[in-house]
Parts: sequence; C-alpha cells; structure tokens
Amino acid sequence: MNKQLLDPAHRRDWLRLSQTENVGPATFRQLIGRYGSAAAALEMLPQLSAKGGLKRPLRIYSVEAAEADMERAHEFGATFVAAGETGYPPLLYHINGAPPLLCVMGDLTLADMESVAIVGARNASAGGRKFARQLAAELSEEGYLITSGLARGIDTAAHEAVPDGRTAAVIAGGIDNVYPPENAGLQELISRNGLLITEMLPGAVPRAEHFPRRNRIISGMSRAIIVVEAAMRSGSLITARLAGEQGREVFAVPGSPLDPRAEGTNKLIREGATLLTKATDVVQSLQNQFVGVPKSFSEPDSANEEGMDTGPNERLTVFNLLSPSPIGIDDIIRECNLPAAIVLGILLELEVAGKVARDSQHRVGLI
Repeated sequence: MNKQLLDPAHRRDWLRLSQTENVGPATFRQLIGRYGSAAAALEMLPQLSAKGGLKRPLRIYSVEAAEADMERAHEFGATFVAAGETGYPPLLYHINGAPPLLCVMGDLTLADMESVAIVGARNASAGGRKFARQLAAELSEEGYLITSGLARGIDTAAHEAVPDGRTAAVIAGGIDNVYPPENAGLQELISRNGLLITEMLPGAVPRAEHFPRRNRIISGMSRAIIVVEAAMRSGSLITARLAGEQGREVFAVPGSPLDPRAEGTNKLIREGATLLTKATDVVQSLQNQFVGVPKSFSEPDSANEEGMDTGPNERLTVFNLLSPSPIGIDDIIRECNLPAAIVLGILLELEVAGKVARDSQHRVGLI
C-alpha cells in the first residue's frame, strides 16, 4: 500500500515553496524546521527576504502554477512524492541537498529496494556495453534495483538488461520529456514497469546544468555506484565524486591505457575506488554494510528562533564575517559570539534574500 504523508493542499504548498526564488533544498529544510509547515513558511518569506536585504518583492511560486504542475503530472500518470512517502528512495534523504519533492512514475514500491547504480560513457565500446549488461542482469538477479540516467551507451545497456524494464531511470528533464529521443521506447517501458524519477517540473527540457543535479540523485539513492567506462571529462566522474561525498562505495571497471574511455575509470581506481571485475565483487562488499533509517522532512532540523531578539547590529555582525569564500556555519557562530539560533536565523534571511549560498559541504559564502 502506498504511504502518503502530505494531503493535496500540503503537497501543493511544498511544491510552491520548493520552486520559490532563492529556496533551494537546504533552505527548504530550514524553513520547514523553523515554521513547521510550507504554508507558514510561504507567509513569512516576504518578511524574511526584506530583513535579508532584498529590495524588491520575492518571486513566490503561485498557487495556480503549482496546481497546474500537479495536474500535468497527474495527466501523464506521475505524482509528486516527499521523503518518507512511497516512491521516494529512503537513502536519498541523507544527502546534502536532497530534493524536497520528486516527480515519479511507474512502480513506486521499487524505490524501497536497495539500489546499485551503473553509469558510464555515452560513446561506450561494444565490450563496455556487454559488461554493463552482464553486471545489471546479475545484480538484478541478486535483488538489487539497477539505477542509471537513461543516457546513451552504458546507461542504456544497464537499463535494457533488466527484464521487463524493472529498473530505475533518473532523468534530467520533466517527466513528460523524452531524452535522448532514441530511448523513447525504453523510457516508456520503465515508466510503466520500472521507476522513472526527476526533480524537474513537467515540461522542463534537459539543460547542461540539470545533469549534475540528476547525478546526485543517482548516487544518493544507491548503496554503490559502478563506473564501467568514462573519459577524463565524463559526467560519470561527477557521479563518482558525488558518491564519494555522500559516503557511497564507488566501483570502477579497469580498462586499457590505450582507450580514452578507460582513462577516467583507471584514475578512479588509482584514487581509491574499488576495482571491479565481476558482480559478486559488489554483492560481497555490500553484504555487511549498515544502512541507516531516514527521518522525514517534517522533523525540524534547526533551532526555532521565534521570540529571540535579532536586530540590525546582530545582522551586521554576521554579514561582516562572510565573504565570497565559503566558511562553515560553526566557524561563524564561534567568531560572532551570538546564540546559534540567532546566527541560523540571520543566515536564513540572507539566503532567502539571495545574498548568500551554501555549497555541498553546508558552508556559506556571499554571492
């Protein structure tokens, strides 16, 4: 049975908040933690942005736009899901910048399976594709959900090897967008029998900046990432780097020094990735790993600053400690000698105003 934590009104408000100007995933979580609901956070955003120094009205995603997005997803057979709900991969919640909502389609119960990602070169060799198919088929037989990005080459080979399309594909565009065009049939099969995932809104066209965001979902929802072939400037190396930052195990398939498509995988092995020659290497490595239980987005993640006196002097103190070079929040708290709740509240105001941004390590810096 599908588990839902949000009713339609709350889901619409979550979508509105997540799509509002200057509200990224980390800011979203802080707002929910501080105000308890997306509706309450939306009411406070104009005040927060003004305190943070924004001189114009903040662009807040409208009720009409959010309802249109939800209706478009529904018409296409998809739905928006939040952490803790059926269809949202449990491990994904743990990563920095976990999406508040995913737009998903297919067999949503597959999201609860343990996932292994297989990624690699778009211009993959015949041997690379064959080995990706072998790995995907054998790991699927072992009970793992095979996850990839539906790209040409290795991704396609991994998806195709799983019977009946019961695989997970994370895409960089809207749920109603087919990319690449030649994978239209495969994407349709996965959307029926497997799991199609995106954090983009319906109608969104894949752009270059969307693919690293997609890659963090591929690695974040998986217990391990396998790179079969990758050139030195491959997007698969981005996925491997993100996987390392997320604490996932990275496997790499060695290749000939004469093949440019092996340069990236050989580099990963030199840097500490596990050399992989057969599917049992992955199975044996994962058998004794501990998997934590995620919490819900609805649980507060920061101290509640309501009722605490925050004036212009405190804001100026915090602001003067910031620079374009990111710095840890704990360092700011130590240097300014203010209560942590006050500092967190001021940083939240500055984030909503678009004055500061967080990096992947939760450090903050001026924009």
